[in-house]
Amino acid sequence: MATTTTYSPRLLKKYRDEVVPALMQKFGYKSVMECPRLVKVCLNQGVKGSTSDKKMIDEAVNEMTLVTGQKAIPTMSKKDISNFKLRKNMPIGCRVTLRHVKMYEFLDRFISVSLPRVRDFKGISEKSFDGRGNYTMGITEQIIYPEINIDKIARISGMDITFVTTAKTNEEAYELLKEMGMPFTNMVKTGK
Repeated sequence: MATTTTYSPRLLKKYRDEVVPALMQKFGYKSVMECPRLVKVCLNQGVKGSTSDKKMIDEAVNEMTLVTGQKAIPTMSKKDISNFKLRKNMPIGCRVTLRHVKMYEFLDRFISVSLPRVRDFKGISEKSFDGRGNYTMGITEQIIYPEINIDKIARISGMDITFVTTAKTNEEAYELLKEMGMPFTNMVKTGK
């Protein structure tokens, strides 16, 4: 009889084995359940000029699906704006919400492969926390992802990435993301 082993992402193992003990020591938590954890990663992309060319939305959805490994959905406009030639329920962007295994896999690839491909990379800013333990950052070029073939893209576009955590303060969220491997600017300067 064959035994089946369940797959566990590398970053999830790191979280359980290294990050939780470090956070418990730093903040003095009494239980493992008090430690902040990553809940979801949300990717959002607005597509400029999508009102005139419908193919741009399809390309953006395909690119985001390639990057995340999960089907992206188009986002629709909520109201009419005549100055932008925008009607209600027109597709204007796309988004994906990653949880569990796909979230850890995406974060691992993002930290170890995609971020080092950013031109003149000096680390990410630690000033983008929202006060409730969530971190949002922008990517200016989607070509940093190795899944995207540079020769086949029609235009370069950016996207927003939000890391949602259970942390109650910015300091807890910062420590969580730093321990998971996010290269913040002050870490790059000090060489940690």
